Amino acid sequence: MSTRPSPAAPATLAPAAPDDLARGCSAALGSGAVHEDLTGAASHGLAGALGAAAPEDDPSAAPPPPRRRRGLGVLLGCATALLGSLYFLVVGAALGPFLLWPRTRPDALRILMAGARRLTALERIRRSVFFGDRFPEHYKASDQKILRYLAVRCYTGLLCAVVIGLLGFGAVLAGLLVNGVARGSLGWDELLTQVVLGSVLLFLDVQGLYSLAALDTRTARECFGPSERELLQQRIDELAASRAAVVQAVDVERRRIERDLHDGVQQRLVALAMLLGRARRSRDPERADALLLQAHEESQGVLTELREVAWRVYPSALDSLGLQEALGGVAERCSIPLRIAFEVGAPLPKPVETAAYFVVSEAVTNAAKHSSATAIEVRVALTGARLAVRVEDNGKGGADPAGSGLAGLRGRVAALDGALHIDSPLGGPTTISAELPCA
Repeated sequence: MSTRPSPAAPATLAPAAPDDLARGCSAALGSGAVHEDLTGAASHGLAGALGAAAPEDDPSAAPPPPRRRRGLGVLLGCATALLGSLYFLVVGAALGPFLLWPRTRPDALRILMAGARRLTALERIRRSVFFGDRFPEHYKASDQKILRYLAVRCYTGLLCAVVIGLLGFGAVLAGLLVNGVARGSLGWDELLTQVVLGSVLLFLDVQGLYSLAALDTRTARECFGPSERELLQQRIDELAASRAAVVQAVDVERRRIERDLHDGVQQRLVALAMLLGRARRSRDPERADALLLQAHEESQGVLTELREVAWRVYPSALDSLGLQEALGGVAERCSIPLRIAFEVGAPLPKPVETAAYFVVSEAVTNAAKHSSATAIEVRVALTGARLAVRVEDNGKGGADPAGSGLAGLRGRVAALDGALHIDSPLGGPTTISAELPCA
């Protein structure tokens, strides 16, 4: 039984509010989630360009910490940078000879890295507590990455302390300037010169502070999570695996088509030829008529089986009538009662339609052949920019995810950056669900 589609309301996105100057400057001190990409966040103003995630980007994200807490985090970062510099000076100088000797180098490096990892853990806690950064829990940085991060962190932290000190010194000079103006000991020309120079130095000082905070945010993101190069390599590995899976799925499909044609259609055509040959050689008109009738019935069976093979290769209704009608054809050919809920209110890309059809077709075919099911339910729903396909039967379960059919489906879905989930415990039920991005 098939249900008609229920049109879904199109999703609307609220326009993002522009960042005001105060929030942009405070976020430039390093607040926000570290998973924002620098290039992708350029449209969100200064805060996004420095790695801060604006609240409107992710409704579920926690609000950024107060500016006072972030300021304390910057001051604490200066202290931890000094601590790291002292650690490298003292421990590095003590272990230097042992690091140069090949026999003692592994032990000395292990001692050096033990303290370096503790300093890195302290920096991670500082970024999480004072700036609200979120890092992958199970990511473990390499020793080279930790040493590089601590080296950059010590440099930026000490330089940030110098910049803050210059800001304090400038505040003292501004106070003296105001005192001189109040006493009348400064002329207007000297006052104007001091104000212009002070404004330029203040601008450069604040910009330097913003740049150091941005560098601190970027280095923390690269140390406590996968770097851009690692993400690119991971993406390359995924694409290579999905390409290999698609090639394997195509080979499996070709073998199955050859087997269907050889064991099914070819054998029936041989039987049809034998019937026609016997009818042609028969001298008994009644027997010849009976053989011709049998040959006609066999030809009808051959046509039906050819149609089934063609549908398994690619259904023509998918291009001419759409996904819903193609799934209706699956329900008509299924020997088990099949209920389809189709909740798609927008056009789908052709690759997504094809993948969704084959997920349903393969899952229904497996359920009809192997699960001893008495009912199958299929649900296809479009939620936002993702198409969810779910096939559930009440059979005995025990489906093998590594089987050729399901493995081919996994490769087909992965080629579209989708995900296929198979839940089939012994005793049932079996649930096969797929999520396919439509963007």
